[in-house]
Parts: sequence; C-alpha cells; structure tokens
Amino acid sequence: MSQMRWIVSLLMISLATLANAQPDAIETPNSSQYRNGAARTGAYDSRAVRTLPTLLWQFPIARPVRMTPAVADNHVFIGGESGVLYSLDINTAAVRWEFSSTAPFVSTPAIVDGTLYVGGLDNTVYALDAETGTEQWRFGTEGQLYSSPAVLDSVVYIGSRDQSIYALDADTGDLLWRYETPDEIWASPAVANDVVYIGSRDGTINALDAETGTAIWQFEAGGALNATAALVDDVVYVAAGSEMFALSADNGAFIWQSSFTSDIYSSAAVTDGVVYVNDFDGELRSLDAETGTMRWSVTVGGPAYSSPSYADGVIYLVTEAGGLMYAFDAETGSELWRYQTGEQGDWRAASPVLVNGVLYISSNTEGVLALHENE
Repeated sequence: MSQMRWIVSLLMISLATLANAQPDAIETPNSSQYRNGAARTGAYDSRAVRTLPTLLWQFPIARPVRMTPAVADNHVFIGGESGVLYSLDINTAAVRWEFSSTAPFVSTPAIVDGTLYVGGLDNTVYALDAETGTEQWRFGTEGQLYSSPAVLDSVVYIGSRDQSIYALDADTGDLLWRYETPDEIWASPAVANDVVYIGSRDGTINALDAETGTAIWQFEAGGALNATAALVDDVVYVAAGSEMFALSADNGAFIWQSSFTSDIYSSAAVTDGVVYVNDFDGELRSLDAETGTMRWSVTVGGPAYSSPSYADGVIYLVTEAGGLMYAFDAETGSELWRYQTGEQGDWRAASPVLVNGVLYISSNTEGVLALHENE
C-alpha cells in the first residue's frame, strides 16, 4: 500500500475513533511557544489530567514525528518527517491548512500575533500566517534547524546546526544579528529580561544581549549541551552531558549541580520552587530549585529524549520504552496513570502539551493524539 493510501486509511480510522462524548469547545490561548513561553519553564496553566485519559481525537502523520505540538488560536500545529506542517481544528482535528517544505520539520512552531514561526531541516526559517498558512517570509541559514524559535518584542531568536544563533525581525525576516558558537546548536533559545540564553554542543552556555547579540557571560559546562534552558526567578536551569546545573542568570555564577548516570536530552520543567528533569535512561528527578537536593526519583526506562511537562500538580513524561506516557503526582512522585501512545519507534522526542484540561502528544506510530478525562 502506498504511503498516501496508508495515511488516508489511518485518517478514516481516526475520524471513526473520535470520542463519543466530547467536552465543550476547547478554549485556547492566542499564542504558543515551545515549553510554554520564551522562558521555557515547561509549566502549563491548565487543569491537570489526573486520571487515565481517553482519546478525544487522533490525526495520523508519516513517522517519525519529533515535533512537540503547538496549540493556539483554536488550532493544533504539527509537522513531521514528510515535510508537511498541518494546522488542525482544535476540537475535531479537521485539516485547516497544510504547508509543504522540501525537508522534515522538527522545530516546534511559535505562534505570536497571528504569525507562525518555524525552522525546517531544509536550513530555512519560515513565517506563515497562522490562520491561512500563507507564507510571509523565509530566511536561510547554513544548517538544519532543530531549535524552536523564541519570539519576544518583535524579534525571532533561533539556533542552527551551522553553529550560530540568529535574531530576525519578526515582521520582515531581516537579519538583526548573528552570534557564532564553537559547535552545533540543537537547543532552543530562552529569552527573558533582554537576555538570550543558548547552549551549544561544545558544552558552553552563552548569555547574549538580546538587542545586539553581544556576549554577556559564558559558562563551560563540560558535556554536550542538547537541552533547552529554563529561566525562573533569575536562575538558569540547564543540563549538559549527564549534569543538571543551576546558574545565576545575571552573571553565570554556579549555584548547584545534580549528577545523573546517563546524558540528559531533556529540558527541565521548573515551577513552585521545584525542578523536574530526566536523563536518557529514563530516571525522572524532582529537585529543590534552590539547593538541587533530590525530593524524589522514579525510573520509566529509556531511551527518554522527551522533556517532562507540568500542569496543576502533575508531571507528564514520555519514554520510548513501550511508547508509554506517564503521569506522576508532582509532590510525591506517585504514579497516577500510564497511557500507551503507540508502539516503540524512532526518536520519540516530543513533550506533552496541556491546554484547558486536554493533553496533546505526538507519537511516531500514532500521529498526534488529543487526550482528556471523562467527565
């Protein structure tokens, strides 16, 4: 069976499996950015899904799907290996529009003021009208874009595998500045208080002036830096190699570190004085944000590339092991439920997104899923 016929067949099945009892129309924010904002905290302002969820809808996408869904303006935005970016109706998963590229999408889109910004593996940053999918501008880099854009004050910040971070005018795509690092950038920039924080795979964490791109400080973490920093209360929380660090956002001064047994690809979720982060082997830790002291630890197995997400007292984490997503009580680490998001398969790297009590997750074998609690 051809790939197109396979996708159409799956779509028909997915439409048939829409939940019989759907909740009221889902309310969505007007904007969306990776890890729930330019500060990348991974904490979502949504009621929790505390009991085993059921399928609200499912939309198939050719595997693998490494993009974390973006949810804004009554749309779910998702792309994958086929090089197609989809805009789906938030309530029904009906396709609103499609945008095709020549290479896969991995970068999670940012939607700000009606414009969608996303990076592609064709070395291109795109700006699209979020309502129609019409291209507004594009900007070419010299490397693939794993990094998800941060958009703040009409500037788009994004890293590239060409060892550079770019600042682009959000309206025109014009280059404002470019900062070169010693190695590839896989992480996404975090931006707060007129400073951009970005790490490269040489293990260096850089703090840059958001207006000029001038270096403010650097911290040599040692191991390869794959994860995106989270910024909370003037502290940078970021992993490099198998170490989790807390640094002063002002000057990069070391505060604490927590050593894991395997490398960390995960970006931390930080909220209410607690840091949640997992390593490649699937150990999830809850750490005191001030001291790094461990509050609890659970192991879900690996490989675990995905980052934990927090909402309303619950931590959600996906692992490649069994294609499972877990929910844990954030205070105690007790398992609340587990849900199979599909069969084990390539690079399950997307993180859970929670909006208005609905949980969205993309899966290499099942496309994108919307899950909710039965009321």
